[in-house]
Amino acid sequence: MLTYNKEKAKKMTYKDQKTDHLEKKILNEAPFSSLSYIRDAIDNKHISLEAFYETLFNQLEQKDAAIDGFLTVYKNQALSQAKELDHLHHTNPKAFKDLGALAGLPIAIKDNIHIKGEKTTCASLMLDDFVAPFDATVIKKLKDAGMIFVGKTNMDEFAMGSTCETSAYKATKNPWDTSCTPGGSSGGSAAVVAADILPVSLGSDTGGSIRQPAAFCGISGLKPTYGTVSRYGLVAFASSLDQIGPLARRCDDLASIYKAISGSDTHDATTVKTSANETGLNQKIEGKTFAVPSTFIETLSEEMQTQFEKNIKELERFGATCKPVRIDSFDAAVATYYILAPAEASSNLSRFDGVRFTKRAQADQLSEMIKSTRGNYFGDEVQRRIILGTYVLSAGYYDAYYNTALKARSFIKQELAQILQTHDAILCPTTPSPSFELGSKQDPLELYMCDTATIPANISGFPALSIPSGLVTKRPVGIQFIGKPFDDYKLLDLGCHYQEKTPYHLAVSPLGLGETS
Repeated sequence: MLTYNKEKAKKMTYKDQKTDHLEKKILNEAPFSSLSYIRDAIDNKHISLEAFYETLFNQLEQKDAAIDGFLTVYKNQALSQAKELDHLHHTNPKAFKDLGALAGLPIAIKDNIHIKGEKTTCASLMLDDFVAPFDATVIKKLKDAGMIFVGKTNMDEFAMGSTCETSAYKATKNPWDTSCTPGGSSGGSAAVVAADILPVSLGSDTGGSIRQPAAFCGISGLKPTYGTVSRYGLVAFASSLDQIGPLARRCDDLASIYKAISGSDTHDATTVKTSANETGLNQKIEGKTFAVPSTFIETLSEEMQTQFEKNIKELERFGATCKPVRIDSFDAAVATYYILAPAEASSNLSRFDGVRFTKRAQADQLSEMIKSTRGNYFGDEVQRRIILGTYVLSAGYYDAYYNTALKARSFIKQELAQILQTHDAILCPTTPSPSFELGSKQDPLELYMCDTATIPANISGFPALSIPSGLVTKRPVGIQFIGKPFDDYKLLDLGCHYQEKTPYHLAVSPLGLGETS
């Protein structure tokens, strides 16, 4: 897929008369799907950062018109940074190299993560004109690493949704089929990577919001162990479930971004300092044992079961053992989640009342102003979850619902931990189906069931990785590995090894190939 000949290109520099031809060749052929590809071309001075970003934004303009993945684009800022880095690269190569492996590389950011001085809307009218007063910790770390932000991506409003249709601004489309959803809530972050506009993006995952869109769009996504990545500067949905993580086509790119953004943070008391080493783990598939949730697999369509059985046979051919195991957590997870998450959301979103920093409806009385503000500027799905959360936390139902859900959460965490004592990971399809047409699922309960396989990792806090595993009805699907706490790099190594042996992550969407009509 990457036709750029590195060895031949290394013999040429900007001083060669063939440089312009080489630069055009690389920019025309590069699918923008790999950080290492861009890194090599820049480090060896085969392309300039300025030329790269001019090409990137030209592609963005063409492709995003078809998918609506971005809410805000930072073209001028990015080109200015690219010029500065080009100058540093040519005048002081050592200083440029000292910036690190991510310096000058592009990334898109989900619009619920603060970038100082830029709008953070959470795809909601409530925050339509809100400008972030500080950088999220992950943003500060990416700035320190020298990465260049391309823009903010569309999402389900306040990260509540599974289709990217609850956005107040527009519905993002799937680059594989623009009549279909890219998934949610990080649908914009997944779609712009799948369209090969750029190689990596950041999303947030509360119940599968990184992994589900990654599967629908044919890319990879990591939900890190809870607490390994700071949530400071992430607009909260459900604080005990939310986690920021990367999306990319390749697992090695996920690992690069995860390494940059992870670590303890004094601004976030839930973060932890781990001793996990990201190098030398060499987690080959050979000899690994994976637990397969048998009751969940039985609920899948015939096409999904057939594809998953093909993936299992591949893993077994690579030397793994896949054992069917009854995992009750998969049956209990959705009901547990849709008590806990709305309960936390009702508390977190109470700050959006029109009094301090949000939109404000006009009214004579304070109570009427708050009621009108929330009614006018929150979408239907956000209001639904706030009402549900308020209900389960009310005095008459707290014990019956919320306390029961807390007990179920403890059970889910204990069961998964027990299974992972004798298995290297839990393996299953990321989603019950491939992507579906926009607007085709109007029943909220039907949409909630899309997260059956992803929610257990959020409830337990365990890491989970989704990687492409093939096509079903000509649409991408993914497989998911759930690991022990702090096994994030082990999962990423497994994913890299699987991608070395299979071609699924190399499949390019029609938009990725430049078919924008």
